Parts: sequence; C-alpha cells; structure tokens
Amino acid sequence: MHESELWITKLFNDYLPGLGNFFLGLIPSSWAHAVGIHPGPRPWEDFIVMELLVVFLLAGIFPIVRFRLSADRPGKLQQTLELVYGFVRGQTDEQIGPSGSRYAPFFGTIFLFILISNLIGIIPCFDSPTKNPSVTAGCAVATFVYYNVVGLLAIGPWRTFLHFWGPLWWLGPLMFPIEIISHCARMLSLTVRLYANMFAGEQVTMVFLNLTKFLFPVIFMGLHVFVGVIQAYIFMLLAMVYVGGAVAHEH
Repeated sequence: MHESELWITKLFNDYLPGLGNFFLGLIPSSWAHAVGIHPGPRPWEDFIVMELLVVFLLAGIFPIVRFRLSADRPGKLQQTLELVYGFVRGQTDEQIGPSGSRYAPFFGTIFLFILISNLIGIIPCFDSPTKNPSVTAGCAVATFVYYNVVGLLAIGPWRTFLHFWGPLWWLGPLMFPIEIISHCARMLSLTVRLYANMFAGEQVTMVFLNLTKFLFPVIFMGLHVFVGVIQAYIFMLLAMVYVGGAVAHEH
C-alpha cells in the first residue's frame, strides 16, 4: 500500500490492479517512469484515480441533464450549466469572433475538467489531480495539439507555415526557429502555471489546517477556491488566444 494512498485509490489497487497494469503496459516504460507510475501489485496512483473520477463525473452529469432538459422548469443543475455555457460562448466570441463557436466545446470541456479537478481536493478524503504536473502537462499537450490541428484545418499548411515564417520574408530564417521554440514553450508555460498555483495553494491550506482548526483554514480554503476558479479560467482563456491565433487568416 502506498504511504499516502487515498481510500478510493486503495479500492482501485485492491480490486483492479490487473486493469491498471494493462494500461501501463500500453505506455512506453520511459514515459511511465518519468511520471512516477510503475507496473506492480498496486499500480494505481492518487492523481490517476482522481483524474478518472473527474472524467466519470463529467461524463455522468451531461446525460442526466440531457434527459431532464426543460424550457419551462429548468433544474438548478441545468441552470448552472447554461450559465457556464453562456460564459464560455461569450468568451469565445470575444476572443475569436462569431466563427469561434465551433471551438467552444473544447474550451468548455477543458474549463470544466480543470475547474472540477482544482476544487475536488477541498472535499475531505479526495485530492486535486491538478497538483500533479503529469495532469497539467496532459492538459497542456491536449491544448497544443488541438490548436495546431484546427489551425491546419482552418487555413491550410501554407498559411500555417507563413504564421511561423513571419511578416517579412527576409526575417523568416530567424523567425521560424524562434516561433517553433515559442510555441513549444507554451506547453511548459501552461503546465507549470497551473501545477505551481494548485500545488502551492494546497500546501498553504494544509499548513494552516494543521496549525489551527478554526477560522483561518476557512479563509485559506476560500482563497484556494478562488485560485482554482481563476486558474481554470486563465487556462481556458490562453487556449482561446492560441486557437484564435492559429485560425486567423490575416498575416
């Protein structure tokens, strides 16, 4: 048993070790060791289980809302999700324009996943998966791949190349490698920003929770909620900016 294993991780390791080892067998060993996961009798890590829990929550909420949709008497969950949709759609239109609505599902998904991942650690006996760099790196890589793919589909390979080449042809040999490095650095920036803020917030909250049991932990938990919401919004906003730049036809 892992030293700080969550109760839900313990259930996975007690009853589903074979499934965990199967999926780990699909990952190159060098990648698995890099993120600290290893095949064995207890292959499940806390951040993996919590990440899966967030995915299952999201996958379960939307079918429930779908079958209970009502224009006359919307429930609280429907109203909440409508507010989230309106917010995401409004931000998408502001950053990309009316044509950006086709990308709103990705922005909404990444926002809700990060938001719930940030806040689920407040619940006793749970943990925030985003305080692990592997999870934030996965979100960053997904965003990087997404905005490059939609950029290629929207403007074609030639215009995408011109985006990297720069506005002046004679500066292209200098600008091209700089742009490549800059775009790759976005993954590191997205990863570190989210991970560092969530890890620091979690540590500060735990320190004050251990020092005192009244009032001060509530204040820092409120601050932790605020940081979690802001970081989810910033991540989504940066994804919108990157997609907007990738699909822009102007040069």
